[in-house]
Amino acid sequence: MLLLLGLCLGLPLCAGAQGEARSWGDTSEQVGLRVPRQVRLLQRLKTKPLMTEFSVKSTIISRYAFTTVSCRMLNRASEDQEVEFQMQIPAAAFITNFTMEKGTEVFRASSVIPSKDKAAFFLSYEELLQRRLGKYEHVVSVRPQQLAGRLSVEVNILEPSGIASLQVLPLHNSRQKGSGRGEDDSGPPPSTVINQNETFAKIVFKPSVVQQAKIAQNGILGDFIIRYDVNRGQGIGDIQVLNGYFVHYFAPKDLPPLPKNVVFVLDSSASMVGTKLRQTKDALFTILHDLRPQDRFSIIGFSSRIKVWKDHLIPVTPDNVRDGKIYIHHLSPTGGTDINGALQRAIALLNNYVAQDDAEDRSVSLIIFLTDGKPTVGETHTLTILNNTREAARGRICIFTVGIGNDVDFRLLEKLSLENCGLTRRVHEEEDAGSQLIGFYDEIRTPLLSNIRVDYPASAVEHATKTLFPNYFNGSEIVVAGQLVDRQLGQLHVEVTASNSKKFVILKTDVPVGPQKVGGDPPGSPGPRGDSEEDPNPLERLWSYLTVKELLSSWLQSNDGREKERLRQRAQALAVSRRFLMPFTAMKLKKPGPPSGSLEEAHGVAAAVGPEPVLQSLRGAGTPPGPALEKPSEPRIKISKTSVDGDPHFVVDFPLSKLTVCFNIDGQPGDILRLVSDHVDSGVTVNGELIGAPAPPNGHKKQRTYFSTITILVNKPERSYLEITPNRVILDGGDRLVLPCNRSVAVGSRGLEVSVSANANVTVTIQGSIAFVILIHLYKKPAPFQRNHLGFYISSSKGLSGNCHGLLGQFLNQEAELTAEPGRNLTRPASSQAAEPSEAVLKVKGHRVPVVWKQRKIYNGEEQVDCWFARNSAAKLIDGEYRDYLASHPFDTDMTLGPGMPEGLRGWQP
Repeated sequence: MLLLLGLCLGLPLCAGAQGEARSWGDTSEQVGLRVPRQVRLLQRLKTKPLMTEFSVKSTIISRYAFTTVSCRMLNRASEDQEVEFQMQIPAAAFITNFTMEKGTEVFRASSVIPSKDKAAFFLSYEELLQRRLGKYEHVVSVRPQQLAGRLSVEVNILEPSGIASLQVLPLHNSRQKGSGRGEDDSGPPPSTVINQNETFAKIVFKPSVVQQAKIAQNGILGDFIIRYDVNRGQGIGDIQVLNGYFVHYFAPKDLPPLPKNVVFVLDSSASMVGTKLRQTKDALFTILHDLRPQDRFSIIGFSSRIKVWKDHLIPVTPDNVRDGKIYIHHLSPTGGTDINGALQRAIALLNNYVAQDDAEDRSVSLIIFLTDGKPTVGETHTLTILNNTREAARGRICIFTVGIGNDVDFRLLEKLSLENCGLTRRVHEEEDAGSQLIGFYDEIRTPLLSNIRVDYPASAVEHATKTLFPNYFNGSEIVVAGQLVDRQLGQLHVEVTASNSKKFVILKTDVPVGPQKVGGDPPGSPGPRGDSEEDPNPLERLWSYLTVKELLSSWLQSNDGREKERLRQRAQALAVSRRFLMPFTAMKLKKPGPPSGSLEEAHGVAAAVGPEPVLQSLRGAGTPPGPALEKPSEPRIKISKTSVDGDPHFVVDFPLSKLTVCFNIDGQPGDILRLVSDHVDSGVTVNGELIGAPAPPNGHKKQRTYFSTITILVNKPERSYLEITPNRVILDGGDRLVLPCNRSVAVGSRGLEVSVSANANVTVTIQGSIAFVILIHLYKKPAPFQRNHLGFYISSSKGLSGNCHGLLGQFLNQEAELTAEPGRNLTRPASSQAAEPSEAVLKVKGHRVPVVWKQRKIYNGEEQVDCWFARNSAAKLIDGEYRDYLASHPFDTDMTLGPGMPEGLRGWQP
């Protein structure tokens, strides 16, 4: 199943699924039948933008695919032309970027390509390739629908465990690829070049205009498909580790198959008349012959009535298979659609068989359910059908659904499968339902394991994706991803327990997880995300992808309003931070207004995402900001002492008391710290996310942590937010902007001003009374313990309220007093080289905190500050304890502390 992305800007550029049969000639002027064909062609060329380039580049690293599509158009006509970009992408993929460039001097978010001018479109998306029938399949839609001046598809595959097989299929026109049996031996399309070694493959499809014309006179209309598999051992699976993230691929083979208890439930209502029912019957004939002697089966036809072939499951014998085919043959289309009744009867058949034969522990119970409509007879309320099915199946029966045609209630079928450990497929009206059904059955025909549980030590792994799986089918794959608590972990203990037809299986092993490199660019590849950003950690992206998918599945299954909202917020926050376009986010184009110093002026056009946080940018890369917005670099901007920077080191200045206090927070990579929390009063929140690095040699720490992202949320007078990294600033001030940090620029709107000094700092001013400075720390040749990171400095806090909190914010409106310990004189050493550190007691906010005299580097490491240091992660200095300041996600504005918070603040909610 494919998802159609369309950013509708006028005339079709790359036709989508609905318009694939329409030719480019339809857009030309109406001409008489006697006009010569050559003249009609010239007229078409004059009125149609010319596609000068259509190219796709994919980089697949450990089954995770990064794909970028480039499409360039030239308007050769004497008048302006409108244009539309559409691209079919896999339904499981997340869009991560869309960019439009135009060559005019003044950039506008217009659908018009000016006469004799050109436009370029770039689309990026990511997906985890699914293993089906023993192969991974990567599909690239190639549908320029005209002869492109340059057309290319380049796919780079890097698999550290080794590539076991690789096949490039001929161009396919069907939306469903590889769903039938057998291999296509007719070979790759012409001009395809394959270079391959043990772990790396590069496939290039680059047909000339002549070769394109031989494939299709009016332009290629098909899918470029690559199938491959990897080497895998017999043990517990393949585990890969990179920068604190791991992925575990589990795909055992050579196991005896589990017996199946299967009930085929076939819609025979009036709407199935004709081709749909005939193709489905033919497919079931084939499937019945494929059942194994140890399987048990029955058949139910349903319309307004439920027609059960046998009132119990029967063994697979030649006679029973023949009788089943005869029963299916005589099913005739009539009446309505009683989905609830059919499911209840099927579940009862399976429950009765399992209860009587005590077969639950040594077999798998399945329902294969086919329909082309919505419930119209009996129980028709969707929620009731779902509840009835879930209560009857009790997690012991997996329901696999196939929706045929355009009138089917696909959401109902999807939830039926999600809630009952199954899968769902959609078959479109124009497609061969029979071959799709056979292909779907092939994926589940051989269950090898049931009740699979994957375990890792809780002290070693956190935030793991799903680890419980009801079944494992031959040719598929179980994938678990997670984060390591300790990046210096030498080995990871893994246990897999499951049942198969012979015994209870337990697999245990200790997997070495020393320094590994599975990321980076394969030889000759362009890099998965381009040159403007850091190369992503593919295992981190994969973990994010799986986590968002699982949150979406849980959201679909939940019927509790509060739980659904919590899941929505978590999925949305993670999708925004990872820049995934998904159901809770949306991309829109906005035209720039007249010159007014607005945010739109800097990049001309923005794509915003709803309903709340924004996700993606649409920027005019060829259009620099206006001269008034350019600013010189200010690498040594004057900033305040109150800050957090480095490892991270916190510094708090008490100017009236002429005291400076400092402390360390030794957090964990991935922690998000609340730095400033004033959401209720001033409407400002600042959160910082940590990344990790190994400690320097001979150091006392196990690891270092730095701030990789600073998120600033502004809620008054209108909602805005900034996400700042060492490479870019994402700004949502009503319109979405992405500002590169390697270029000096200033923008402002609605009381929010942002100034970037190239590769030096970002200054954020809010309502003229609150100012933050974020220092950018970049390394040309970083040591192993160094990371590009950020420092956060509070330059002006006048606009923050007296209720402001957070690790830094709680001290902004406080005073401090220094007293000597009993029996000691309060003296400050003349230099930091003093033999004995001076100790004292600090009084602040009613706390008495032992402190010691120190020196700290701030101001980009170029200046020193003397300070009184609070030990033990500021345990007695801050309200509560360190873990009370952990935010659940970058956009968390909750100001409530944990159980350790002061009595006066307890119960305070935003």
